[in-house]
Amino acid sequence: MKCFPLVAMSLVAMGAMMAQTIGAADLTGHWVASQPGRGGQPQETSVWIQASGDTFTGYMTTARNGSVPIVDGKVNGDQIAFTTVTDNNGEEQRQQYSGSITPDGLLIHAPAGGGRGAGGMPPGGRAGAAGASANGRGAGGRGGPPPDLLAKRVSSETPPPMPQKVDLGPMKEVKYNGLAKTPPMGWNSWNKFRDQVSDKLVREVADGMVRNGLKDAGYVYVNIDDTWEGPRDARGNITTNDRFPDMKALGDYIHSKGLKFGIYSSPGPATCAGYPGSYQHEEQDAKTYAAWGVDYLKYDWCSARSVYKSSSMPAAYAKMGQALLDSGRPILYSLCQYGVMKVYDWGAKAGGNAWRTTGDIRDAWASMEQIGFEQQQPYQDASGPGHWNDPDMLEIGNGAMSDDEYRTHMSLWSLLAAPLLAGNDLRDVPPNILAILTNKEVIAIDQDKLGKQARRASKTGGLELWTRPLERGGYAVGLFNRGEAAAKMTLHASDLNIKRMSKIRDLWSHVDGPAGAVFAVDVPSHGVAMLRVEGK
Repeated sequence: MKCFPLVAMSLVAMGAMMAQTIGAADLTGHWVASQPGRGGQPQETSVWIQASGDTFTGYMTTARNGSVPIVDGKVNGDQIAFTTVTDNNGEEQRQQYSGSITPDGLLIHAPAGGGRGAGGMPPGGRAGAAGASANGRGAGGRGGPPPDLLAKRVSSETPPPMPQKVDLGPMKEVKYNGLAKTPPMGWNSWNKFRDQVSDKLVREVADGMVRNGLKDAGYVYVNIDDTWEGPRDARGNITTNDRFPDMKALGDYIHSKGLKFGIYSSPGPATCAGYPGSYQHEEQDAKTYAAWGVDYLKYDWCSARSVYKSSSMPAAYAKMGQALLDSGRPILYSLCQYGVMKVYDWGAKAGGNAWRTTGDIRDAWASMEQIGFEQQQPYQDASGPGHWNDPDMLEIGNGAMSDDEYRTHMSLWSLLAAPLLAGNDLRDVPPNILAILTNKEVIAIDQDKLGKQARRASKTGGLELWTRPLERGGYAVGLFNRGEAAAKMTLHASDLNIKRMSKIRDLWSHVDGPAGAVFAVDVPSHGVAMLRVEGK
């Protein structure tokens, strides 16, 4: 019986000796860690180390982030620590790692502070297909803490020089394509289906949009997000994976329903889910999309940071913007780069019809509230016909918010003149959700041809008044209650710089209110009263 503890003690001692032996050895060389990636794609992290005694330098490389320098590397027995230095859209970001030397290789722990570093999701990156609990891009990524990495040595060679990123120089302005005179409306696959999207599903969604009245309400774009891509063929043409056997036939089917066809790619070598991006294939891909009958491209920065200097972002987007313009087909161009580098100053000049202003939204009040109420103010004057601020897709109907909260979501996005891209399952929509998505009076505000984005006129605690001028005179008004209890809210004619409100229309109850100088209404917690007001 006593032999078992002795065996266990021997194994522990052997492991300690092996770790000590590896720790004493020179760490110089190439170490590789592999882990499950997004959309089923494996993700590799390479660690190149140049050791000198108990210190080391080098760099870490991933397909999504490219190479980032390692500095201040230290070895203390079987413990290691180092820092990576990342150019995060023009700002230096440092991530501190710790780890240990084990018999199986280098065990590298998540960066100190819970952020994602070179081996995980960077700030400004998309969450994986498995889902997420924290909001988004530009704020450290989505999802829980990144997993530890176990890197195994594949060679003991001295590291080659760290690859340098491409500098495209100043952006060349792209001519306006004439599209998106009002904010685009439609559906996108990502929020609900992520990497489960398929040809069959997309056809069923298109059928549902026609059947349930969404098409008639204005939702016309059927947009396939990430994970449709296959490998490039011998000539470099992008292909589809086995879930999309014939993209041209799918586009034809969508068009036969009176709808439009959208697709997704990245300026980098890989998409957010690790599939082939459009890097160095921009013109080729644009022509392929045109041949397939594509009407809309969402272009997501993701791995582009691995190959381009941050300063090249505008030029990289303009490169595809020009390629789309030269493709022979009108294709609406949606920039997805999370609102960084003052995209509102150059997005339209890069050929963009819309550009993301924030990180990813999720189906939660806190996420929608933060993005919609707090993060749109700096962009108000940039939005207008042909070029729209995009606070991300709708989460209405995905189940984690109340109907009052979804009405707030729909009202705020419409006041913001935002693209309305449903993100739920449109094959079978519950009546309460369908009523929110297809409220034609609210949609008319979003689609108003004047194209002026709403402004917050006042805020008292959790009670907010938002106003937007309309093309034919009058105003759209949102009385929002962000508080935790119902409240009576009051609109005064003076809030709109008029003396008297001659017509007041409640766009959710579809009832006209009494004319006058003052209008009062009860607004539920996390709810809204959305009005159309006329007066002089």
